[in-house]
Amino acid sequence: MSSSSSPSVTTDAETLKRNRILSSKLYFDIPIFKLPLIYSPDYDISFLGIEKLHPFDSSKWGRICQFLSSEGFLDKNCIVEPLEASKEDLLVVHSESYLKSLQSSPNVSIIIEVPPVALFPNCLVQRKVLYPFRKQVGGTILAAKLAKERGWAINVGGGFHHCSADEGGGFCAYADISLCIHYAFVQLNISRVMIIDLDAHQGNGHEKDFSSDSRVYILDMFNPGIYPRVAGHTFDPELVIYNAGTDILEGDPLGMLKISPDGIAARDEKTFRFARSRNIPIVMLTSGGYMKSSARVIANSVENLSRKGLINMGRSPVKI
Repeated sequence: MSSSSSPSVTTDAETLKRNRILSSKLYFDIPIFKLPLIYSPDYDISFLGIEKLHPFDSSKWGRICQFLSSEGFLDKNCIVEPLEASKEDLLVVHSESYLKSLQSSPNVSIIIEVPPVALFPNCLVQRKVLYPFRKQVGGTILAAKLAKERGWAINVGGGFHHCSADEGGGFCAYADISLCIHYAFVQLNISRVMIIDLDAHQGNGHEKDFSSDSRVYILDMFNPGIYPRVAGHTFDPELVIYNAGTDILEGDPLGMLKISPDGIAARDEKTFRFARSRNIPIVMLTSGGYMKSSARVIANSVENLSRKGLINMGRSPVKI
């Protein structure tokens, strides 16, 4: 047996991973007046207009919060802002070689599917593209802690389900779902996690990362004819990661499915009822959605969850 696969090497790698998780600053205490709703203005991507070359609405995250705030469902002072995931945080799942590959602008341009990005200095790409992603990764990781404490949490961003430990793609540069789960295993003493992925696209990233891990149960419903084109019963999960992409909406140019806005709200409500009725902490991630209407649809769905008593936004809806 080669040394690379020896028990001692495996143990050393697991110890290093555990130490990185335990020394991370991404988990921090949240004041009780704050809601388990995570967002930062840094989530939104603005890159000299080039972001418009991709169908994804890269200002979606901020507009969701704006809708919720303007309609009295959200006090912006109650939003939790996450920290940026550091290199050490990312190394819990990602390899040094993969992270180094992101120092090449052409590589990043392929991952986010915007070819002109290849022409820009990597320092600019890091700041304008990868930094917002790293903030969202911090939000997804923190959401598990909040969900365990409060019963639910929504990261207004995240859901990069096409990225695995060693490969990005499909506008996903970091494996936030895989990272979130590994942090939960160590920090929250959780041993069983269910991923419910109802985005139009297959979650090929987290599926690759957990293909041989019996601690993770994956329920993934997707359109098999689109990217990447590959193929709650007795499991009793202790945490649900819900990837709630809105690219299943009718008219979405990439999802190519025909779900109505009311259907999105019903889907989200059923998923939250599944978790909340069983007292399973649930983390919701907004993931894909390639129409301007997605932000409005997500905000409406969150408002519906609040009205149905499935989440507590801390107040009755009153104009502010």
